[in-house]
Parts: sequence; C-alpha cells; structure tokens
Amino acid sequence: MYSIIETGGKQYKVEKGDVITVEKLGVEAGKKVVFDKVLVESSDNGLKVGAPYIDGATVEGKVVENGKAKKVVVFKYKAKKDSKSKQGHRQPYTMVEISKLGGASSSAKKSAAKAEAKEAKKVSASMKKDELIAYAKENGIEIDAKAKKADILEAIQNAGK
Repeated sequence: MYSIIETGGKQYKVEKGDVITVEKLGVEAGKKVVFDKVLVESSDNGLKVGAPYIDGATVEGKVVENGKAKKVVVFKYKAKKDSKSKQGHRQPYTMVEISKLGGASSSAKKSAAKAEAKEAKKVSASMKKDELIAYAKENGIEIDAKAKKADILEAIQNAGK
C-alpha cells in the first residue's frame, strides 16, 4: 500500500513507516501533520487516481525534526570584468514519519459536513436571481419566476418566519 501526496510544490510516494524530508512546514517536532492533497492511493482494493486530488483521502504523519540542509555555495564569476560574488544558502526542511495512509472515515465526515453546509445555506441579497428561485423551489416556496429579485428575496424571508 502506498500513496502519492503533494506538499511544498513537490510530489512524494509514501508508505506507512517512511521518513520523508519535505519543504518546511509550520509544525513543531513531535506534532501530528495531515496531508490532504493525495493524488494516488494504492490499496488491496486497487488503485484510486484523483482528478487532481482524491476527495476525503488523507495521509497522517508525525514531525520528527525541523532543520536546515547542507550549505549550497553559489559562486558567480565574470571573466575579464573583475566581478565575482560568493553566496551560501541552507534550505529549511521538515522531516516527517508517515503513520497512517487512507482516511476513508474522514471522507465520510467531510461529505456529511458538506451536506450540513448545504442545508444551512443562508439566503442573502448577494445571491443571483436564479439561485434564489432554485432555493425557493428546494424549500417548497411558491414564487413567480418573472418577479423581481427583491420580491423573491422578500417572499423567501417571509416564508422562513
């Protein structure tokens, strides 16, 4: 079983127990980190490929350490111009140990949360006329489709009282 995740603009193939070095994350050592940008997930059931990401899939890990990589020396030189410059750079990184792949239970929670958010959708004046008409039909409020937006909004608010 493995997953391919994206973090810091790079993609990593990870398995449970792997220790990977990624771009610096704002998480302290010893804390849990969750990667939700899962591109591919391989399991006993087969291969799941996201477009671009798999909805609800997560990979969990524990931060082992934060640090800086070895120094890279940047030396620029222009012949016959008496021009040279030397500069060094140490890239910060976070070392993560992968503890859990998958997370199908979290996808069920996310879909339930999305359903609740749809139910709790508030009507506002910033909504388009078509959205207001659709909302009224979903909630069984009779309105005239040729009515003005303000009249539709008022009818929906009066029905909610």
